[in-house]
Amino acid sequence: MAESGRGVNAPRPPLESLPEARVSRRRRLPSVVWIVPLLAAVVAGYLVYERIQEFGPKITIRFQDGSGIRTGQTPIKYRGVPIGEVTAVELSPDQKHVLVRARLERSAASVAREGSAFWIVRPEVGIGSVTGLGTVISGPEIQVLPGSGAAKSEFVGMDRAPVAYEGKGLRIVLRAVNPESLRRNSPVYYRGVEVGVVHDVALGTDAAVTEIHVLVRERYANLVRADSVFWNVSGARVSAGIFKGIDIRVESLRALIAGGIAFATPQRPAAPAKDGAVFSLHAGPRGEWLHWAPRIALPAKDEPERPA
Repeated sequence: MAESGRGVNAPRPPLESLPEARVSRRRRLPSVVWIVPLLAAVVAGYLVYERIQEFGPKITIRFQDGSGIRTGQTPIKYRGVPIGEVTAVELSPDQKHVLVRARLERSAASVAREGSAFWIVRPEVGIGSVTGLGTVISGPEIQVLPGSGAAKSEFVGMDRAPVAYEGKGLRIVLRAVNPESLRRNSPVYYRGVEVGVVHDVALGTDAAVTEIHVLVRERYANLVRADSVFWNVSGARVSAGIFKGIDIRVESLRALIAGGIAFATPQRPAAPAKDGAVFSLHAGPRGEWLHWAPRIALPAKDEPERPA
């Protein structure tokens, strides 16, 4: 019993010698609630960065009228492909023009150069022709014909497409006192085949005559010679005689509706006409003109030309 008593009353070790207890805390992983928006922010930041990398130069185009042009909606196109977008539309400080500010795609940076032409394409419905039909639903668009000069950021917009946009060919001017129903896009014929188009009709510098600017397509440019003659085929030609009755001649249905021009070249043609040559536009043909049929070589074409 004595030994048992000694064991009970044995001295305890001091507290300082006891090991210190450690509290372990479980590490908590980030909540799924925070992971989703974090990933979304990373993706959004990457997309913004990618978009910024696609940005090209900023340009300003001055137009007389900005009807239908919308910020963030009106595209700038070249050959039907969007290469930029309108970022702002505002009046010029003198309130006489409309300033259209736009940003081009990085791949189209070379468009911002001296000599580039910009114009607005809107739907136009005329007698015998419809242009800009694709913009009826989507709204107006700005088209461009790139230049090749030095870099530039400010441009003066055109009222319509430049002649160069219509394609390659011979550009001539016809002068007439009365152009009758001739207008832009009226056809030009040679022996009943459409070979060109009227690009513009305007008063001459002296306002005494009207100047009709014509583009003869490149394939048919050799048909126009220095001694070629041109006449108006708008409407129908009516002639009557005692023995032959009434004779009505129409160049084509399109010419009857929208106006048109025909030309002929003598049997022994002169040298080819030069770009910018000026001719007179007659009210109608003389008898012998309709019988001229010189042999003039033309470039080969895969598909035959269809008569108008």
